[in-house]
Amino acid sequence: MRDIYFGLGSNLGNRIENLRNAVERLREIGEILSASKVYETPAWGGIEQPDYMNACVKVRMNDENANMTPREILSRIKDYEKELGRVENIRWGARKIDIDILLIDDEIYHDDSLDVPHIRIPERLFVLIPLRDIMNENWRHPVNHKSINEMIENLGDTSAIKEQKIFLV
Repeated sequence: MRDIYFGLGSNLGNRIENLRNAVERLREIGEILSASKVYETPAWGGIEQPDYMNACVKVRMNDENANMTPREILSRIKDYEKELGRVENIRWGARKIDIDILLIDDEIYHDDSLDVPHIRIPERLFVLIPLRDIMNENWRHPVNHKSINEMIENLGDTSAIKEQKIFLV
């Protein structure tokens, strides 16, 4: 069985409800093994917009989906985003829901529109901090071989990331 780690984000509408709806859609791919706490984070990418609610979830693919390729998984989550109200606009702009494939076990995959592990994991506190909630403490990034704590320490100040007392599952 393959485990997929997804990053979730929302900064429009009812952000928590948007994250919960995304988790429900991910249940179609497999069993939710764990979910991080929710964190409120400043928008990333240099565009003025509302703060995000971010979380990570770990999904174990069910038998029906076990042989999906990374591209097929991406296609499925893009459909989920559209169904949940995401409208494509400017890159890194505000959105009702964002679902990113962060990791598929320790697989390394690259094509013209998808990198697994997600290429920006090491530079995004809004991914690393919730991912740390659900990741094995001995895990190392399959490309740069750093631990989550090492990657977080490399980014410095974490004070802008606000833990919420909210759980998605």
